[in-house]
Amino acid sequence: MDQLCSTCGVAFQPSFVYQLAVTAGTQRLYFCSLECRRKRLGDEAFRARRARRIAILNQKGGTGKTTTAVNLAAGIAERGYKSLLIDTDAQGNVGVSLGVAGDMSLYHVLVEGVDPVEVAVPVRAHLDVITSNCTLAAAEIWLARQPAEQRARIMTRRLGRMHVSRRYDYVVIDCGPSLNLLNQNALSYADEVVIPVTCDYLALVGVKQALRTIKDIERHLHHAVRVSAVLPTFYDGRTRLAREVLETLQGHFKDQCLSPIRLNTRLAEAPSHRKTIFEYAPQSHGAKDYDRVVDWLVTPAAQAQLNPVAA
Repeated sequence: MDQLCSTCGVAFQPSFVYQLAVTAGTQRLYFCSLECRRKRLGDEAFRARRARRIAILNQKGGTGKTTTAVNLAAGIAERGYKSLLIDTDAQGNVGVSLGVAGDMSLYHVLVEGVDPVEVAVPVRAHLDVITSNCTLAAAEIWLARQPAEQRARIMTRRLGRMHVSRRYDYVVIDCGPSLNLLNQNALSYADEVVIPVTCDYLALVGVKQALRTIKDIERHLHHAVRVSAVLPTFYDGRTRLAREVLETLQGHFKDQCLSPIRLNTRLAEAPSHRKTIFEYAPQSHGAKDYDRVVDWLVTPAAQAQLNPVAA
């Protein structure tokens, strides 16, 4: 049912908890965006809501997950929203891409119970990062030894205990290219998933696997995770294969298939300079394409679009 925003008067369909506020006098207020909530209720009320938790997932390697996670988190931060980027891949490519190596990593949060706020490293204005490294292999073993009913929810417990999602507006999680306990923890913590997919037919298999994994999380862990978008990457419109794969994705996922990230050398070069695409080549196709995805994420229309996707 559509409601009118109590700040700007725009009609929209509420999809998130933060879009509804009940005042002391039991008046119900509706907000189409985070900005409208801040304008009406102030920063304290704005902080009281829970952050959007977005996992970047595809069990197939080489689909641009880390590039997507880094640039989405950076783009969100550039718009003034406080963002936390979490790396759950033992390769540690998030830290490498941004030129940061924290004294502690996600291992210390999961296994040793260190306050994630102490582990998070400020890397840009409004952007903090919890890095990872080879110690996550030991964390995987440690998780496997935990009771079956707990091992997939350790991340939720660790981050929730320190109220991480109330310190940030967005939490973006870069998942590794496998189905392991770390990814299960990430999906148990996340509310929504963005699936990057390369424009080749084998990548379509990866999408199906990711959707199946999400359904398994819902079935076995009783945690609802929405697929908010499928993001085509490495798109080369000059090739017939890429065009056909894009048409297939658009035909199946409809509006949940975003406009593609075009093949762009600058995206591959940016990590070697320890920069985001917006810092390294702000006028490039890669920057413009990811800027469009960030706009999609932070607008009310995108928030209202979050519905489950059938496998």
